[in-house]
Amino acid sequence: MWFAEKWTSRTGGAFKLLSTGRIRAFVRQSELGLLLLGVASGICAGLVVVVVSLTAQTMHALIFEVPLGERLSGWTDLDPRIAVSAPLAGGVILGIVMLVVARWRKRPIVDPIEANALHGGRMSVTDSVIVVVQNLISNGFGASVGLEAGYTQLSSAFSSKVGIIMKLRRGDLRLLVGCGSAGAIAAAFNAPLTGAFYAFELITGSYNIASLAPVVVSALVATMVARVFIPSGFIIDAEAFRSVATTDYLPALLLGFFCAASGILLMRGVSLVEETARKSAVPPVVRPALGGIVVGILALVSPQILSGGHGALHLTLDQKVGVSALVSLFLLKAVASAVSIGAGFRGGLFFASLFLGALLGKIYAIGANLLLASSALSETTYAVMGMSCLAAAVIGGPLTMTFLALEVTGDFPITALTLAAVITASVTVRSTFGYSFATWRFHLRGESIRSAHDVGWIRNLTVDKMMRLDMRTANAGMTAGAFKLAFPLGSTQRVIILDDQGKYAGLIIVPDLFSDPEIEPEQHIADFIRHKNAFLSPNMNAKQAAAIFDDAESEELAVLNNNIERRVVGLLTESHTLRRYSEELEKRRREVSGEV
Repeated sequence: MWFAEKWTSRTGGAFKLLSTGRIRAFVRQSELGLLLLGVASGICAGLVVVVVSLTAQTMHALIFEVPLGERLSGWTDLDPRIAVSAPLAGGVILGIVMLVVARWRKRPIVDPIEANALHGGRMSVTDSVIVVVQNLISNGFGASVGLEAGYTQLSSAFSSKVGIIMKLRRGDLRLLVGCGSAGAIAAAFNAPLTGAFYAFELITGSYNIASLAPVVVSALVATMVARVFIPSGFIIDAEAFRSVATTDYLPALLLGFFCAASGILLMRGVSLVEETARKSAVPPVVRPALGGIVVGILALVSPQILSGGHGALHLTLDQKVGVSALVSLFLLKAVASAVSIGAGFRGGLFFASLFLGALLGKIYAIGANLLLASSALSETTYAVMGMSCLAAAVIGGPLTMTFLALEVTGDFPITALTLAAVITASVTVRSTFGYSFATWRFHLRGESIRSAHDVGWIRNLTVDKMMRLDMRTANAGMTAGAFKLAFPLGSTQRVIILDDQGKYAGLIIVPDLFSDPEIEPEQHIADFIRHKNAFLSPNMNAKQAAAIFDDAESEELAVLNNNIERRVVGLLTESHTLRRYSEELEKRRREVSGEV
């Protein structure tokens, strides 16, 4: 942890040399400047993937005695004692790290999606180093999680750090975070298009011409850098494939529905494990050790459930495996992934969903080829489609996963079928479940994030920043005659009414008392009070306030400190709220489109 702080301070000083004078102005005002930052992000992301990947492979070689260059999940000759004890040891070490981090870092760690949605692209390098360390401990000791979370976290954080030092605009900073993530995924899978669309669909939440070049260049550069040090192993031989026939689309669409249902069950399974762990009396720092025990026991049945699953995926695709073996491996891997993440191991479901999808595709292929005589698709073809479908259902990004199928197979006809199946899976999940894995976890935390679209500015545009402080008030015990004398027609539109304890009692619309000639001067104004329970809170954002205005059908509402004291602290009009909201929305639109 000390190293992370020291590195940040030293590199921060070096970066500040770039943030002065003409260089910073060039980057902020020129598309070429952003393009060069995209190149830098790609170089950094490629190196991050190389270092993290080689570190994990070295850990596998030292801990599991797997030869260097071999994948842990594809190595079947594991010592059973090591297979059981390694995840347990990793859980113990991770628990200790979690205990230290909890005492040292109080704030929650922000990932790229949350950073772009809520914080304008601001990420912490130190926090991201912590994520990578935890991810390496988890994956290195065999927990059923991938390294993609670590790749994207650190690569995006480095890009964000450069943008913060150069004081880039909010939109440009969010774009740099996307460049870092694009480079990380592209380098990890030797798939530049996949990396680029991962950034567009999942990290920045939008696509435009101005952002195309930096993101794509970052993905290309990262891929080239990573291939210098690590040859790509994620290539799938899709076998000979004829042109797509119309009859091939029906089984592909059915596979999409099948994967959507499986993805929803997987996400709910992870949430169930997490919820069970939270409700138990087991301390959070002990949970990874217990999860490690479960993973170790499952590894005795099949070592292929260990780590991310790269080796197991290729092993499964290259061999003829029976239905019972495929189903058993699918269930074991799904349980291992859910337990690993639910117990607190750091990682994601990116590669696990690819592996599980490939297994589902092969299982589905056996039944489809028996039931649909017109279909002549191979098991490998179904496996590729299932891989992309389940990943789209869990991770999101239908185009991302479609391009992944194209780039790992090099087969366009398969890609056309995959696109149809992926869209089916994606639409089904969004219609029935509504979340990807990342946004589902945000939802469980109480966040309303559905994507990486920039909603942080809405949260910053709060009622307390828009309300007026010049309020007109009156006591609820006043008579109508006294009220008319105090507030003549035309002096104000609305008056806030307070009770004898000074608490908010409601609003009176002044013209109401002057429009009815039958109102007696001695009559109390309490009969004319409106909106007794309709009011705003200072911490509400503009969108929430607009909804309350609409429900109350009022053009002006009081702002109260809380619902208990009910002390009036301000007044806000609907017209001012909508105007400020529109101004900020237009400002963000101009930033995204690159307008000055």
